[in-house]
Amino acid sequence: MNIREDRQNKRIKPDWLKIKVPFGKTYRNVKEVIEKNKLHTICTSGHCPNMEDCWGRGTATLMILGDICTRACKFCAVKTGKPLEADWEEPKRVAESIELLKLNHVVLTSVDRDDLDDGGAAIWAETVRQIKERTPHVTIETLIPDFKGKYEDLKTMMESRPEVISHNMETTRILTPRLRSLAKYDRSLQVIKWISEFGLVSKSGIMVGIGETEEDVLETMDDLRAAGCQVLTIGQYLQPTRDHLPVREYVHPDVFERYRLAGIEKGFSHVESGPLVRSSYHAEKHIK
Repeated sequence: MNIREDRQNKRIKPDWLKIKVPFGKTYRNVKEVIEKNKLHTICTSGHCPNMEDCWGRGTATLMILGDICTRACKFCAVKTGKPLEADWEEPKRVAESIELLKLNHVVLTSVDRDDLDDGGAAIWAETVRQIKERTPHVTIETLIPDFKGKYEDLKTMMESRPEVISHNMETTRILTPRLRSLAKYDRSLQVIKWISEFGLVSKSGIMVGIGETEEDVLETMDDLRAAGCQVLTIGQYLQPTRDHLPVREYVHPDVFERYRLAGIEKGFSHVESGPLVRSSYHAEKHIK
């Protein structure tokens, strides 16, 4: 199949990418709490294929700072445009929702807020602090933007000391200009390095099936390890709408396993690599 056929959504997904329709009592409870507290999740905004699995286990990745991003990456389904004003009541609602959901581990992410002077760092830090005050037993992973490479803004966020800080490379060096809006490959590596040097668990993730080679993926692994990255996720890119980049290849599970083994050999402490893996997939394991 060629790219034109991909754009017409004619490429047939292999069996290993088939997913279940969400259902069940726990799934409905997570959905109800999120809607009642007017929260956003990357699960819905990003069309995540694991929503049934995660919500069914009582976990979700909460998205703070609204659901409108100031960037327009070619792979991402999150809305782009002019965001609403930052909501300083949001950290409290997030902390209350986590308590209601009876979570032991939570993943927080956000849209990019290039419209804010600090990129949203202060609200990021306040959200982590309120979660720790209200539910001190809960461990936290934060999947953060690059804050335009401003160390002071990143430091504001890091000082709240979540257990894991993740910043995704998303793709390889050669494909970064094509896929990512405003983000830069080396700037993302610098963010990972700062997180590692601060003494926190650093994590990153990439997608495959967009036109990269195995050599490109291995090079990105080496770059991340040189920056001190400890945890890596690798998953299949899935085209969210016809307006986004088409899938170039459905990568076979055997290749994902090769990537996993290569990552462990290169020194990552934990590697999640598989067709349906996403940044927050089985994130509770990464604390260890």
